[in-house]
Amino acid sequence: MYKNECMIIANPEGNAWNFAYSIYKKLNRRSKRYKLNELYVKQFRDGEIKIKIKESIRRKNCFFIHDSSLEPSQWLMQLIFANEAMKNSSANEVIDVLPYLKFSRQDRKDESRVSINAKIIANTICLYANRVLTVDSHSSQIQGFYTIPFDNLYSSGMLVKYLKKRHASFLRDIVVMSPDAGGASRARAFADKLGIEEIVIGSKHRPKAGEIDEYKITGNVKDKNVLIIDDIVDSGNTLIRAAREARRNGAKEIYAYCTHGVFSDNAYDKVSKELDLIIVSNSIYQKTRNDKVEIIKLDDFFAEAIYRTNEGKSLSKLFE
Repeated sequence: MYKNECMIIANPEGNAWNFAYSIYKKLNRRSKRYKLNELYVKQFRDGEIKIKIKESIRRKNCFFIHDSSLEPSQWLMQLIFANEAMKNSSANEVIDVLPYLKFSRQDRKDESRVSINAKIIANTICLYANRVLTVDSHSSQIQGFYTIPFDNLYSSGMLVKYLKKRHASFLRDIVVMSPDAGGASRARAFADKLGIEEIVIGSKHRPKAGEIDEYKITGNVKDKNVLIIDDIVDSGNTLIRAAREARRNGAKEIYAYCTHGVFSDNAYDKVSKELDLIIVSNSIYQKTRNDKVEIIKLDDFFAEAIYRTNEGKSLSKLFE
């Protein structure tokens, strides 16, 4: 695979095009072996779709930059058909670049007669792709479902640099908080990078998905700036409850970093009212709506990951 001509492929009519184009420009400056190719999605009257790649990809390493802002079923169908089109067009390698890996939250059988969606997605991707690149996946065990290399990148280093550059005063008297027990290891990783020994952990009880009827925190937030760390903000209910409980316990400023800003329904406005600042990445296309939401761009991060993958270099250097 290494040092072959490399194609960056994306849909020019989708929200991931600017993201892919930025990656291509950075890579092309390093080597002319990196090219940009267009993928088009034709939709028939009955809703079926057809995928076409504009230029030949024969014997090329193909990095497909998928659009995370698509509705989940469209995201999945376009991914499947794009992978098959690349494989059937004699691509040397098919690498799915999935900034936000959808269907990851159902990663186990937590009640009777439910599907394990993350496993189904893995099985489907493995039919045609040779590798997956993503960032801050919902749970680390997801990679165990894949029979191909699965590179889960971590954005913690980028957040630390961002905070030091843009919000240095907030880092004084800071404590890192996980909004639930499941994200404790993620919060610990951020705390370690900031040189913080203790973290705060929230605990919640959900009567059903998207609802919380009881919430409490373990740890001291009194007179502290609180940084809440999570991978996804969807309804925003968990963040809101975490922020309210932190304030009730004497916290000063409250920021949150969620890699993937899903923001279903009116979550954008609800979360903005409760926190002093929320930071998300551009793993999902975001429209800037108010000054209480800031966006960290992952273009350089993914460009370096793609370069290292294509050149046969270590990805772990990205996290040092």
